[in-house]
Amino acid sequence: MLQFSGQVVEVCRKAGARFSLAVAVKKKIREAIAGIAEDAWTPIKYASAVWDAEEERWISDAEIAEVPFTAFTSKKKAFHTTARLIVRRVKRLNPKSVPEGQAELFGVWRHHVIFTDSSFVLAQAEPMHREHAVVEQVFADLEDSALAHLPSGKFTANAAWLTLAATAYNLTRAAGHLASAFHAKARTGTIRRHLINIPARIATGARRLTLHLPEHWRWEADFTDLWTATGQRMLT
Repeated sequence: MLQFSGQVVEVCRKAGARFSLAVAVKKKIREAIAGIAEDAWTPIKYASAVWDAEEERWISDAEIAEVPFTAFTSKKKAFHTTARLIVRRVKRLNPKSVPEGQAELFGVWRHHVIFTDSSFVLAQAEPMHREHAVVEQVFADLEDSALAHLPSGKFTANAAWLTLAATAYNLTRAAGHLASAFHAKARTGTIRRHLINIPARIATGARRLTLHLPEHWRWEADFTDLWTATGQRMLT
């Protein structure tokens, strides 16, 4: 991901490219957000949900607004850049964000901010930037599994491992979709723990392998759907 900096913006503008950069919510950004009128927020619903790690849930709808903003004012004047500050806010639902014994008195929002000179209107510019998050989630998922073992000292070994990692990722995602609606959106690590790395006992007989699965298993129905969808037979 490109870093939010005056140097990056300068390079983009010299190359004639548009930029769309994620921004940390610090003091000046919070002040800009506070200046956005309440009636300026527009509801938006995403075609593909985005995982919110802090809230531990999938986000499919939010509210967005924009305000002009001059960035990098602490740098020399050549780096001062005025563009659009686009803000997405999502209401906090995670009970961890509310102190124990205290009910909610008013809505608390989490803000996600981008700085962009996009020529698209607000309702197009913000979702286009959010599409990056979907790709980044895939990267994070891979880095939490096979890509954690890179790099090797040999380019060819890395290339082969990357191909295998991508294949395993796609197969695991396909398995999740076959298993259940929950696993269709779960990370591959969750799918491995629930449906692949399972405490089954392997038995052989009549030239056939049989998996003896645990009783009263939480993911039994999901595993059964996956197993039968791939053409296997369940014996009870």
